[in-house]
Amino acid sequence: MGIKFNSFKEWENHCQANKGAVWQPVLQYEIDEKERTEEEIWHKLDQAFAVMKDAVHTGLEHDMKSISGMIDNGAKKVMASKVHLISPEFTRLLAYTLAAKEVNSCMGRVVAAPTAGASGIMPGILTTLQELHQIPNRTIYESMLVAAGIALIIERRASIAGAVGGCQAETGTAAAMGAGAIVYAMGGTLDQIFDSVAITIMNMLGLICDPIAGLVEVPCVKRNGSGAVIAFSSAQMALSGDKSIIPVDEVIDAMGEVGMSMEEKYKETALGGLAATPTAREIEKRVLVHQVEEIEEEEAPL
Repeated sequence: MGIKFNSFKEWENHCQANKGAVWQPVLQYEIDEKERTEEEIWHKLDQAFAVMKDAVHTGLEHDMKSISGMIDNGAKKVMASKVHLISPEFTRLLAYTLAAKEVNSCMGRVVAAPTAGASGIMPGILTTLQELHQIPNRTIYESMLVAAGIALIIERRASIAGAVGGCQAETGTAAAMGAGAIVYAMGGTLDQIFDSVAITIMNMLGLICDPIAGLVEVPCVKRNGSGAVIAFSSAQMALSGDKSIIPVDEVIDAMGEVGMSMEEKYKETALGGLAATPTAREIEKRVLVHQVEEIEEEEAPL
């Protein structure tokens, strides 16, 4: 039977009892739920990774300017920067993540991992990780299964939707997925994978969802970039043996409690936070006028 765990502890117990790979029960879950063969699942993972990499390249090679004007080729600007605060690789991670998310904001093709609002994090992480460490595709696919298992449990214990739990639920979950994927791909233990998830979530706990004009553009794109950086830092700590003091299941429960406690204006309603600033309200008016003009043009008689 595939993974139907309600906790990371159950996942850990299953792996210890069955002496199997951490991704194996997630693969079986996909086979059971989607009624596909194992070969078909690996093929789907291959396709998903191809779309992720394509989104990265599209965001860096094409004009990424959204209809609202809020997205204006930020990834290319970061990629072309002559200043590298830590290293060129750090700059590349940011550029790759921003690029994939900008493709989403400009109505391009992405993989929702776990949501469209957080669709830059996994592509940025996996593409950078593979390039830096020559990770084989098969290992990348296995790490994607690990990430999927992480998201499934977070969804059950808390939420992966900004409308339910704030941005911590979207970019927070995506970053936790990415951290777990990094640790797995780099040969980390099961405990280290779960520690990286806990460390990531505790560093994104309480992040609200406040999209300007209700669009998944600002601050979403830049939060994707920051989420990818947090994922790498959390993975580094976990791989170094720096454990999370609070067990991962308790961290996820805290995330759920914080999400339930948030006021509705901080849950993707565009009523609070950055979305309620004077500048954001001016942008909202401009976007609304543009949308009305488009509708009138479409309805105008020939």
